[in-house]
Parts: sequence; structure tokens; C-alpha cells
Amino acid sequence: MKNTKLWKSLIPNIVIGMISILAIIPILLIVINAVKTAPEASSMNFSIPDAFQLSNFATVIEKGKLGQSFINSIMYSSISSLLCIIFSAMAAYVMGRNKTKFNRFLYLFIIMGIALPLNYFTLIDVMKWTHLMNTQAGIIVLYMVTQIPFSIFILYGFIGGVPKELDEAGVIDGCGPIRLFFSVIFPMLQPAAVTVFILSFLNTWNEFLLPLYYLNSAQKWPMTLAVYNFFGQFQQSWNLVSADIILTILPVIIIYLLGQRFIIAGMTSGSVKG
Repeated sequence: MKNTKLWKSLIPNIVIGMISILAIIPILLIVINAVKTAPEASSMNFSIPDAFQLSNFATVIEKGKLGQSFINSIMYSSISSLLCIIFSAMAAYVMGRNKTKFNRFLYLFIIMGIALPLNYFTLIDVMKWTHLMNTQAGIIVLYMVTQIPFSIFILYGFIGGVPKELDEAGVIDGCGPIRLFFSVIFPMLQPAAVTVFILSFLNTWNEFLLPLYYLNSAQKWPMTLAVYNFFGQFQQSWNLVSADIILTILPVIIIYLLGQRFIIAGMTSGSVKG
């Protein structure tokens, strides 16, 4: 009996371990080749270089102009994620507290955006009409609205677990709608809000098509387009391409590792309380 239980717990762990190794192998390959010379990295193998070429990273930052792109990505991801949290939380709160047929329909209509694809060509006309084409404000708005459906999906379930008595207590104390939300309800949403911010930040950081279609100026490009442009110029120098990829994914990995516990807490809390 004990052996059966041991195997039942051991087999899933072995499977997960193998999947983890398969996921790590490409990253390890890039890391090794990022510190090689161009001839050594031409074959893209796992051989250890004779000398670690850390200067590759400085070369990439200089030639790839990653400094401005890094600032752009940080700005786009941070601002759009913060706005996404605020608007999604307010919308989820209204629809979660007033469960009318219209609000239920509206909620289902919004979360359909999780699965439905964007019509990029029609959106170009909308961006031109609103004078947001090739602007930083325009790309931030696009990043925000594309993340709202999934954000509302997470926050809606979490709000269901916030007691309505808190609303009543706030109203009795003289809170208006805005003060009630930001002073009483929003602090209760911290686990879910942090989860939404991290997931939105990661998705925005990795987004490629939106800036490709709606940003024509290289000065406004995020890191994803900078890597794409760099690869086109230095596609024969795999050591520099690998170093460029490392610099691009490093912030994402750091943020994910720091916020992993918040993501798990927010997802599980929403599933239990919703």
C-alpha cells in the first residue's frame, strides 16, 4: 500500500521534472552562447567557451540601442498594467455587486475578449481617427484594453468573496461611491490586484504585434521590436543575438520569480471565493 502511494506521488514529480528540464534547455543554450565569440557561437551548441565574453552584453546595449527600448517597455508595461487594474477592478466591482441580467450579459461579453482575436486592420482606422497612431499614449491604451478581459475575469471572482457588510459599513460612515471603492474595497483586492498587475506586465512586455503595427518610430519601440530589429542586423552573430535575448527576458524572469507567490495566492483565492 505504501509503495503504491509512493509511486503515485513519484510519477507526477518525475513528469513535472522532465517538462521543467525541456523548458530550461533552450534558455541554457542561449545563456551559454551569449558569452561566446562569434565563431564559437555559430554552431549554437552546449560547449563551454574558452573565455567568457561578457563584453557581448555591452556591445548589444550600445549597438542595439536597448537603453531607450528598455525605458519604453518599462513605461508601457507599468502604466498600462496600473490602469488595467484600476478600470478592471471598478468594472468587476460594479458587475459583481449588481448582478442584473444586463451586468451578467456585459460580464460575459467582456470576457469573450480572452478568446476572440483582434482585428488589426480595422483597429488601424480607429487609431488614425482618434489620432493615437504612432503615439506612446495610443500603445499604452491598446496594451491596457487587451488585458482588461482576463483581468476582470480574475477580479470578478475575487470580489464575490468580499463581504457586502463592508459596503454597508462604509456607507454608514459617510463614504461616497469613489471613497468606498478605493478606501474599503480595493485594499481587500490586494492579492488579486497584484496577480493582475504581474500577469498584465508580463503579457505587455512580451507583446510583439501591437507595437509592430501601431508604432512606426524606432525611438518609441519596446524591447520586443528592438530584439527583432537587432536580429535583422546581426543575424550572423549568434553570440550577440543570444545576449540580446537574455537582456530582454531577464526582467520578465525576475518579476515572475518575485511575484510568483502573489500569482498563486490570487488565482487560488479567486477560485475559492468566487
